[in-house]
Amino acid sequence: MASTAFKTYTQEHGGRVYLLFLLFLLALYQFYSVGFSAFAIVCMAPILILGVLATFQYRMFLFWVLMGINYLIQWKNFPSGIPTSLPNELLEIILLAMAIIDVKELKMERTANIMLYVLLIWCGFCTLEVLNDTCNLGINIGAWYGGARMMAFQLLYAFMVYILYITNPKILVNYLFVWSLLALFAVFWVWKQKNMGFTPAENAFLQGRGRTTHIIAGGTLIRYFSIYSDAANFGIGIASTAVAFLVFGITQKIKKLRYYFLAVGVACIWGMMPSGTRTATFCVIAGIMSYIFLSKSVRIAVPVSIVFGLLVSMLAFTDIGNGNQQIRRMRSAFDKNDASANQRTINQETMKKYLNEAPFGIGIGIGYDNVPANNKYRKLATLPPDSEYVFIWQHTGQVGLTIFLITTAIMLLGACWIVLFTLKSPSLRGIGAGFCCAFVSIQLGGYANQVLMQFPNCLIFYGGLSIVYALPYMEKEWMAYEENELAKQEERKRLRLEKKKASRV
Repeated sequence: MASTAFKTYTQEHGGRVYLLFLLFLLALYQFYSVGFSAFAIVCMAPILILGVLATFQYRMFLFWVLMGINYLIQWKNFPSGIPTSLPNELLEIILLAMAIIDVKELKMERTANIMLYVLLIWCGFCTLEVLNDTCNLGINIGAWYGGARMMAFQLLYAFMVYILYITNPKILVNYLFVWSLLALFAVFWVWKQKNMGFTPAENAFLQGRGRTTHIIAGGTLIRYFSIYSDAANFGIGIASTAVAFLVFGITQKIKKLRYYFLAVGVACIWGMMPSGTRTATFCVIAGIMSYIFLSKSVRIAVPVSIVFGLLVSMLAFTDIGNGNQQIRRMRSAFDKNDASANQRTINQETMKKYLNEAPFGIGIGIGYDNVPANNKYRKLATLPPDSEYVFIWQHTGQVGLTIFLITTAIMLLGACWIVLFTLKSPSLRGIGAGFCCAFVSIQLGGYANQVLMQFPNCLIFYGGLSIVYALPYMEKEWMAYEENELAKQEERKRLRLEKKKASRV
């Protein structure tokens, strides 16, 4: 019926329909190649309108769009011309506004927890940092807001969006599947880079600003970065993802979930290797060790400890696999005399001398581009932090770093408390443990590299931790969902056995 109507309309209006269609395709190509323009926006208006209508009709539609954009925004093939954080922020604000408008479905009681309170403390401190004039440059609200959005406000947005939208077992499982598919795409893309080469945009990055950090060992080893901004971000992010899915898989009773999650975890472990990010090895170790503590099960803790103990021993004390450059790169993480680590120590000692006189740091949003050469803190503003924690220390001082560490520890311990003492379902406890262990893993990555607030890590891992605070509210539904799935699993098993018996007759 619809095709007949379109055919009739086409016959009546001649080539104008085809012309409009070609213009629309041209707009899509222009968006893909050069980013937004007035022409592209006008021609793509129908898609925007349909998107708005779909958003109001299906509230979760926009949440899944946010997931995809958050993961793909730093992909070198993604259209340029828009600020990296803008799509995420707009989608998060729209989602929060829609949740408030739809007050009957609003699960606001879930937000009143310790994670919200400590995030408000951190955001409050970062707001007060607008008054920080350590460099005597005057108050720069624009620069402050640009930094505070990334350092504080996006954490609060992630918490609110996840806890308000992931409200039942079905959505939770769908979320895990969407996250896994995005992670598997990232793993596939690093395989593609390794075996089929880079796109022109990726090669431009590699030969430009990424050359000194991504082409190493005399040009014989390339650190692959997949769809992430750089190799460190990819290696640590995918390692933390591996920790989450391995824990999810170990603890699931539903076989199809168990095998799938374990496969995703193993794939992510493989994907971590070509990044050449040595810290990623420690991130996996830290995440798994955290699970041993959270599992409360000797039956699980003992074999997991043995397996990972053997793997770590292999890297630290043997030469097994030294013929592979990537394994040699990972093994160098255990080298105490590593030149890169020593240079970071030297930089941090220099920073310490300046920050002793600046307890609140040089200010959020202040950097080498707005601190003049004759300023006392010019040197501090130009030193590379190389670590998210050092970056926070650099810009908010000892006071800010202390607040950040305390608030981070409190929100993590609160989530661990829920896993250990509140949840009764072993499999749901496993999901909570997976998010907690992944959070530990990414925090360790943030200690060594500036990856904690990067895309897609911030939304994925801070949002993931907020899910733990929502799990007690959906535990009853989860038990019913799991019981139903296990009944289906047993029925399929029974039918297979009957078919097998029948085939023998």
